[in-house]
Amino acid sequence: MDLINYVIFLPIGIYLSFNILYLLVFALAGWFGGKDDEPLTKQPNKIRRIAVLIPAYKEDTVILDSVRINLQQTYPADAYDLYVIADSFHPTTLQKLALQPVKVLVVSFEQSTVQKSVTQALELVPENRYDIVLVSDADNHMAPDFLQRINLAFDSGWRAVQGHRVAKNTNTSVAVFDAMNEEVNNHLFRAGQRALGLSSTLIGSGMAFEPAAMKRGMAQVRSVGGYDKELEMALLTEGIRIAYLQDALIYDEKVQNLEVFERQRARWIAAQVHFVKLYFRTGIQQLLKGNFDAAFAVVRSLILPRTLFLAVLFLGTLVSLVVGHQPMLRAFGGMLVTLFITLLISIPGYLWQKISIRDFLTFPMLVFRMIRSLLKVKAAGKKFLHTPHGETAVKEN
Repeated sequence: MDLINYVIFLPIGIYLSFNILYLLVFALAGWFGGKDDEPLTKQPNKIRRIAVLIPAYKEDTVILDSVRINLQQTYPADAYDLYVIADSFHPTTLQKLALQPVKVLVVSFEQSTVQKSVTQALELVPENRYDIVLVSDADNHMAPDFLQRINLAFDSGWRAVQGHRVAKNTNTSVAVFDAMNEEVNNHLFRAGQRALGLSSTLIGSGMAFEPAAMKRGMAQVRSVGGYDKELEMALLTEGIRIAYLQDALIYDEKVQNLEVFERQRARWIAAQVHFVKLYFRTGIQQLLKGNFDAAFAVVRSLILPRTLFLAVLFLGTLVSLVVGHQPMLRAFGGMLVTLFITLLISIPGYLWQKISIRDFLTFPMLVFRMIRSLLKVKAAGKKFLHTPHGETAVKEN
C-alpha cells in the first residue's frame, strides 16, 4: 500500500512543488528591477508612425468614451491613428464614430474572435505606412504618455513591447481581486521574468510590435481565444524578445461580477490547455536550441491557475489535518504558506488598501466559480466567450 501511495502521490507532490517554486522565484526576482523603460525626458531619435488597433465586438457601451480618452496623447497627433475594428456594432454607434478623428474598419464573421479582427485589420491597414502596430482593447484607456513611452522603447531597439496594464476600476469585490490578479501577473511574468533575463509575457492589449513581425506571428495563430500566447510564441521562436514597460500605463476594465469572471476564466484555461497541446514539443525543441525564452513560455503554461492552486493547497491542508497525516500536513501547509507569501509580495500596496471584509467573504465564491469554469473549458475551446464591458455588476453571490 505504501508503494502504491508513493507512486500516486510523488508525481503530484513534485508537480505542486514545481508550481510553488516557480512562482516564488519570479516573485522575488520581480523586486530586483525588471523594467525596460527609458526616461521620458530622453529625446527620441525618431517619431514613429503608430497604428493603434482596437478590436471591438458589441462594445457600443464603452467605445466612444475610450476613443475620446485615447485621443488625448502627448504624442504628436499626426504620428498615430486609432483604428476601431467594429464587429456587430449598432448603426448609431458607427455614425457617432464617423464624426471622430479615428478610422473605422467594419468587420463581420460567422464566429467572431479577437484574433480574426486583428488579422483582418492588419490586411486592411495600408502597408508600410506605420512603424509600430499597437493593440488596445475596446475598454482600455492609454495614459497620455503611453505612445511616447512605446516610441522610446523602439528607439532602444526593441521590436516587441508589453505595456503595464492596470485596473481602471475596483468598484466591486470581484473587480478588486481581478485587479490583484493582474498585478501579480505583472510582477511575476513581466517584471520577474525580465529581471532574470527572460522576455516579458504578452497580455492581449497594451502591446506593440514591428508590423512585419506581428503579421508573421498572427499568421501562425490557430486558437479561438488567447491569441496573445501563440503570437508570443511565434515571436520568441523567431528570436524577437519582448520588453516590459512598467511605466507605460494602460487602464483596463476589470471583471465586475461572478458570472463574467467564470466565463472569462473558462476562456483563459481553454487557451492554456490548447497552448500546451500545441506547443509542448516546440518548447522542448527550443530548449535544446538554447532558446530559453520560448522554452519558458511553455513551462509557464504548465503552472496551475493561482486560484485553483490555492484551492488545491487549502483542501490538501484541510484533509491532512482531519486524517492527522503529519508529513502531508507539513507539505501542503508549507506550500500554502509559501503561496500566501508569494502573493503578498507580488501585490502592490495600493490594492491591499482597497480590500474589505466584504471582499474576503466574496473570495470563496470566486474559488467556486473558478472550479466550475473547468466544466466550460471544452465549450470555450470551440467558441469564443465574449467578456462584456461597461456593465454595472449586480450579482456577487
